Amino acid sequence: MMQKSKSWGSSLLAGFLAISLTACGGGDSINSTSSATTSRLDTVKSRGSLICGVNGQLPGFSFVNENGEYSGMDVDICRAVAAVLFDDPSKVEYRDLSAQERFTAVQSGEVDLLSRNTTWTVSRDTSVGMEFAPTTFYDGQGIMATKASKIQKLQDLEDKFVCVLAGTTHEQNLADTMRKLGLSYQPVVFEDTDAVYAAYEQGRCEVVTSDRSQLTVRRVVLGNPDAHQVLGIVISKEPLGALVANGDAKWFDAVKWITYALIQGEEFGITSDNIASFENSEDPQIKRFLGQEGNLGEDMGLPNDFAARIIKHVGNYGEVYERNIGQPFGLDRGLNELWTNGGLLYSPPFR
Repeated sequence: MMQKSKSWGSSLLAGFLAISLTACGGGDSINSTSSATTSRLDTVKSRGSLICGVNGQLPGFSFVNENGEYSGMDVDICRAVAAVLFDDPSKVEYRDLSAQERFTAVQSGEVDLLSRNTTWTVSRDTSVGMEFAPTTFYDGQGIMATKASKIQKLQDLEDKFVCVLAGTTHEQNLADTMRKLGLSYQPVVFEDTDAVYAAYEQGRCEVVTSDRSQLTVRRVVLGNPDAHQVLGIVISKEPLGALVANGDAKWFDAVKWITYALIQGEEFGITSDNIASFENSEDPQIKRFLGQEGNLGEDMGLPNDFAARIIKHVGNYGEVYERNIGQPFGLDRGLNELWTNGGLLYSPPFR
């Protein structure tokens, strides 16, 4: 009996081993199929340019002038990616996308990257199929009203006409807030950012709602800025940043660490003006960051000097902020300060 049991056990063990080996073989097949799938990173490199979805109508973030030239914080994220991949920040093709078009453009592959004042939410990160890179601007939804309206608090919005952009978190946040307060209002909804502010300026609504940063920069370009005020009301959290399609870890890692390099560059005090002075640094952290030691870049399909390319061509986060938001619009950094200065910007270690 004992010998029979041993024989049966040996057969069973052999069967399990056979299944195990078969399973391993199947796993190798799956892995090889996965590895054979071309990453968007490889596609962009082969194409020789980045296709970046932006707003195009928002000064300070992404705005195109009469000469077709793009500028803004969101635009500089696109430029940083191009600087890394091609050592040339101009290798970007911009696509102006509405709030309704933006996610479809990413899902369909029309754009490689979306850098368009988009709020990171759970539904967008999961069911919509997006993958959000680190937040580059911590914002909150606010209210701008004419001074003549005497509006000072949310209760003053009772039965008022409120201009808002369709397909945004702002539309839902407004509805949720007014419902919570038991207030009625009249939403005036548009699918184009310029149309929202044109309607507001024409008096079709007494109030316009959007990110406080957007309201601040749009107020400056109104015909009579002094006739309007951005109220001290914040009704939501709006973490804004770039995003890519889900399911491509290689591309996502590249965009993620390119974004972090902007933040870490500022923390190290490396700017586009002084980067040459760091070339002979003996600090091992600096040497790794600039690609003088180690293979941090190569390990994710980027050149080892990817961070140096970003700062050389685009600058660090602080430079990007000051150039696009701080200097032209006087908007304090607030939560968008480095963690060392009491803000929320924090990069994981480059090691």
